[in-house]
Amino acid sequence: MPLSSPTEREPLHRRSIDLRGYRRADGLFDVEAHLTDTKALPFNTHDRGTIPPGEPLHDMWLRLTVDRDLLITACEASTDASPYRMCPEVTPNYARLAGVRIGAGFRRAVAERLGGAEGCTHLRELLAQMATVAFQTLAGERRAAAAEDPEARARQRRSMLNSCYAYAPDSPVSLRRWPELAEAAAQGAAEGSSSREN
Repeated sequence: MPLSSPTEREPLHRRSIDLRGYRRADGLFDVEAHLTDTKALPFNTHDRGTIPPGEPLHDMWLRLTVDRDLLITACEASTDASPYRMCPEVTPNYARLAGVRIGAGFRRAVAERLGGAEGCTHLRELLAQMATVAFQTLAGERRAAAAEDPEARARQRRSMLNSCYAYAPDSPVSLRRWPELAEAAAQGAAEGSSSREN
């Protein structure tokens, strides 16, 4: 077990999220998410009455279809279980994400189209994770494109540099992946030392 042993406790709530990426026959890519919430004890709701332990309080699906540039061409949502009967009524709003690109500004674009009462909290939360899975799904495609196209390589570097600890500009991972960073840093250091000598 990767975490330390916990204090004695009893289970109350479980959220399960399954995220998967697919290559489609038409050249596009699907990223799908399935979220379920269950309780370990009976849970009372106004619309559904008592939900027994293990029966989903939330059972929700979301699919993003994207192209190679991470442009969303379609989005579909489905709510099979929710605490209120009206919850599934909001799922058609998720089609508003068509035309949004996953990348810088994605969360803002989601908030503009699906913020507050225009969307569902749980489905909105899934979108950030789905964006990461979209990057992972297309990683091989994007790496192959970057190998062939210097501008694609530069875009990839810009999008990843400083995005996490491993991709700090001076980390061994970044310097190995983008040797031009090491060359630029060495050149900058050499120019700095020569200007100090003068």
